[in-house]
Amino acid sequence: MTKNATPGTRGTTAEGAGIRAATARLVTMVAIGLSLYQLYTAGITTLTALMQRSIHLAAILTLTYLLFPMHRALRKDRFTLWLVIDWILAAAAIACTAYIWINLSAIFERQGDWLPADLLVSTVGTLLVLEACRRVIGWAMALICVCALLYAYFGLYMPDLIMHKGYSLERIVTTLWLTTEGIFGLPIGVAATFVYVFVLFGAILESTGGGNFFIEMAHALTGRFSGGPAKTSVVASGFLGSISGSAVGNVVATGSFTIPMMKRVGYRPHVAGAIEAAASTGGQLMPPIMGAGAFLMAEFTNTSYLTIIKVALVPAIMYYITVLCFVHIEAQKHGLRGQPKENLPRIFQVLRNGIHFIIPVGILIYVLVSNYSPMMAGFVAVVSTLITSLAVDSGRWWLEWRRPGGTALGPLPFAGQQARKILEALEKGARNAIMVSVACAAAGIIVGMVTLTGMGLKFSSLVLDLSFGIKGLAILLIGAASLVLGMGLPVTASYIVLATLAGPALLDMGVPILVTHMIVFWYSQDANVTPPVSLASFAGAAVAGANPMRTAFTSWKLAKGLYIIPLVMAYRPLLGMGPEYTLLHWEVIFTMLTTTLGLVAFAVTLERYFLRHTTWIETGLFAVAAVGLLWPVAWVDGIGFGALIAAIALQLLKPAPVVMTDP
Repeated sequence: MTKNATPGTRGTTAEGAGIRAATARLVTMVAIGLSLYQLYTAGITTLTALMQRSIHLAAILTLTYLLFPMHRALRKDRFTLWLVIDWILAAAAIACTAYIWINLSAIFERQGDWLPADLLVSTVGTLLVLEACRRVIGWAMALICVCALLYAYFGLYMPDLIMHKGYSLERIVTTLWLTTEGIFGLPIGVAATFVYVFVLFGAILESTGGGNFFIEMAHALTGRFSGGPAKTSVVASGFLGSISGSAVGNVVATGSFTIPMMKRVGYRPHVAGAIEAAASTGGQLMPPIMGAGAFLMAEFTNTSYLTIIKVALVPAIMYYITVLCFVHIEAQKHGLRGQPKENLPRIFQVLRNGIHFIIPVGILIYVLVSNYSPMMAGFVAVVSTLITSLAVDSGRWWLEWRRPGGTALGPLPFAGQQARKILEALEKGARNAIMVSVACAAAGIIVGMVTLTGMGLKFSSLVLDLSFGIKGLAILLIGAASLVLGMGLPVTASYIVLATLAGPALLDMGVPILVTHMIVFWYSQDANVTPPVSLASFAGAAVAGANPMRTAFTSWKLAKGLYIIPLVMAYRPLLGMGPEYTLLHWEVIFTMLTTTLGLVAFAVTLERYFLRHTTWIETGLFAVAAVGLLWPVAWVDGIGFGALIAAIALQLLKPAPVVMTDP
């Protein structure tokens, strides 16, 4: 025993080292295996939805229980009862998902005629997801999931407005675990396909030096401006989203580059992820593609797609102005100012060292524009990055090795170094995906219960009855209904349901048909960035390494234009619709101007910052300006404009308050 050692120290240290080593080896094997599996299913072959998602969740739950202790105070390097429990839970996760792989055909055949073993496996699997959610995400989302389960079970005892017949424990857990209507539904499907592949793409970029190249390039291009990379992110996401039409796909595609850039200049991780999520959601509102829902809108309204593109452009630009305003204020509040040119990297030097990383980005954009699936685009991006990086590294190694007096490694050590780099990237990709996959699995519980109980349709009908014929109230309630529907339906399906249920009510209130459908289409996007189920925010959190719920609430704040602009559409000729209006009509232009100023004033009011932190009087003036400029009456607009001028004048004339401190 060494000097000053206490009895048992050596044994405890050796035991802890052995446990850590065994756990680390298992985590590495599972993580690398998961990444290879995801690449295989993304680019080589496809599996049935239940098989694909269950294998993915098996690996994610295993990693969760091996890496996240039951309580933060517990340690993973000592052999304790809690450690044994974690290993048992990991084994149970594998067993419950393996039950699906082994009995897949039988499960499809006996839908509704369940065996006792089905009930047991489904119950345990659901509990495992809830516990994983508690460990990784926190109590808040876990409790929301529990509330959804209780609502499904005690439906007969609910208030009349939300009452349903209630469902048995067997029906609830088997729906969640043995179908694609619950845990293995849309959210985990998104996480298990292109989100994971793009998270892996980001990990490989970082490991091969590509992440640093793009960060340095963005730093060189935008470092002189306040919050430059974040503004670049917003604009880039708008352009890519206008082509891809997929919010989540946009987050993981552009976020692989933009989120690290934002974090590099000082944006907090959850803010960086939220900015990307809010910007990417706007991509579905930005012509020319606008997602599949826009093509449906053309059919529903018997309107040419070109007309829809023209009327959608200005509101989409306004949305992005709002996000840019929030981004600028965030940068100013936290002192994320530009840097002197001499402190920035030289752009030509950066390009010379890493221009080869532009090749996989160009390939990625080409594949996305060519209408391949985001999953295939992610696969191609990963493979092209690996090939490009290996080719360039090998070329540099060869030149150094052949140079007289060169210090390059030999062929075998160099090959081993490159293999180790790739394996580390595969493991890192799996670790980075844990949080978003667990969040999406838990969201599947909410989705399943909303679908099973019919809460989505019930809520849509209910809010229309509660509007009392008031157009503005009906639109706000439609927004609430779209949020509930968005938990269980993709954006296009949510738009269809809302257009079917809510569209006639707005038409009866005198809203033109294209305006009606544009309002519904805008609100059908809100589930991307609105808690508790906000897939774009969860994807942004995964890339940023941030807490999903914190990211979701921040993106919800940034995307406020998504809720305000549809109200303006209903009351003012923002879209230029109607026989007396064109997009160049003076009233349409006036509406565009006042709405834009109102949105800026609204952002300043929420953030309490303009040129500096606002006083309460200035905040009140900006609030009056926001309401007045967005109000559909000309003289109220005048009051709002006057309040805005007064608030700006106070900001210009009154110096920032000096904080006195005791000597």
